[in-house]
Amino acid sequence: MLSRQMVKESGRGTHGSAGAPPGRHPGRVVGLVAAGALVSALAQSLFVPVLPTLPALLGTSASTTQWLVTSTVLAGAVAVPLFGRLGDLYGKRRMLLVSLATMVVGSLITAMSSSIGWLIVGRTVQGLAAGTVPLGISLVAAVVPAERQASGVALISGMLGVGGALGLPMAGVICQYVDYHVLFWITFVVALTAFLGILAGVREAPAQASGHLDVRGAVLLSLTLLALLVPLSEAGVWGWSSPLTLGLLVLSVVLGAAFGWAQLRTDEPLVDVTTLVRRPILLADLASVLIGFSMFGSILGTSSYVQAPAATGYGFGGSVALAGLTLLPAGLAMLVCAPVAARMIARIGAGGTLAVGSLVTALGWGMRIVLTSTLAWVTAGTTVVGAGVGLCFAALPAVINANAPREQNAAANGLNALARSLGISVVTALCGSILATLVTTVGSATLPALAAYRWIFAICGGGALVAAVMALGTRGAKRAV
Repeated sequence: MLSRQMVKESGRGTHGSAGAPPGRHPGRVVGLVAAGALVSALAQSLFVPVLPTLPALLGTSASTTQWLVTSTVLAGAVAVPLFGRLGDLYGKRRMLLVSLATMVVGSLITAMSSSIGWLIVGRTVQGLAAGTVPLGISLVAAVVPAERQASGVALISGMLGVGGALGLPMAGVICQYVDYHVLFWITFVVALTAFLGILAGVREAPAQASGHLDVRGAVLLSLTLLALLVPLSEAGVWGWSSPLTLGLLVLSVVLGAAFGWAQLRTDEPLVDVTTLVRRPILLADLASVLIGFSMFGSILGTSSYVQAPAATGYGFGGSVALAGLTLLPAGLAMLVCAPVAARMIARIGAGGTLAVGSLVTALGWGMRIVLTSTLAWVTAGTTVVGAGVGLCFAALPAVINANAPREQNAAANGLNALARSLGISVVTALCGSILATLVTTVGSATLPALAAYRWIFAICGGGALVAAVMALGTRGAKRAV
């Protein structure tokens, strides 16, 4: 184990200042990595507004086209912890380039395909790029001067929310006027630009772990995640009480237990369970589930809410483009909150910033429950949620970086990103179930009732309050580097 010295929770004086000369152009490094993080986040949400039109265009069923989203989520869930560990072993910059290369290849396949099979292949390859954000966070924490780390990490982490919030309006507006393939030519160009820029202008992180990849652990974790996420994604089609749904969920528990047992009994684990259960890291990962839940709940809830007919008593009968534009201020709020969060982390610590962000998120959800009369109020509530999520996304990696051993930094950030993805998967399944259960009849159409949305908003707000309590448990945490 490396020799250790105590550092403050905010992460000042950690990786970037430990034995590595500062980067000559830290702003350029952060900008290039942030571009890669943005395109990775965009790819997660780009297809959401397009899905309803694809069955007719591709001559297939709605359940089949849903795999254009599900395949990306599944590939990302598997890639994030695996790429994180490989980054610790073989170089964060190297694995970041591999991650961006999968986005380039996946975007090219998708942009040039019009058959459902090849589109799913392309989206699966794109999903492998989900490791871009945690790898980018770890790389910046290692090569950027200490005084620039907090703002750089905050910006890159914030791209998760910004990409999600901007993906819907961008896809809605573009697909209203041109072919949906344009979306993937855009991700191809941005990913290729980030890849070439990082290849030419960003050096490798100086410190790497030793050892080998735990192949058995990687297989067990991948199977666990697949057994968990497939039924969460398909429960709306299969039914929550179907033998297939319940069987896979039980299998995920069994495989997860086997994975944990195996990790405790290997000298070079894929996931160091003893690090994972440290209080600050464990609480940050649990909070990440809840914040991911809140972020995607806002995207899903706002999009369908705005598009609902006015005859429902709450909807605005808006287009996909209008629904996306309603989310645009939330994306901008996340972007603005990145430098604000960096200053807050320096003053009150990452745990305090995470608590404040969670409370702001809960406030936004309270606004969504109460203020429903105009589109302006809906936008205001969504924007407050976005601001809170932006603060949280900036604070979470700071908690991880301050408490994970340096040789496990990328893996720890990868697991935190995985926790966020689990929250997104759970809220997607939950929203679908609630919106299908609490309904109202408008003419001959059956549509979600206002009560369904209020339940979703209340659950998301309650989750944010729980995250705030968890955040307080990470305050004052110290670690050795």
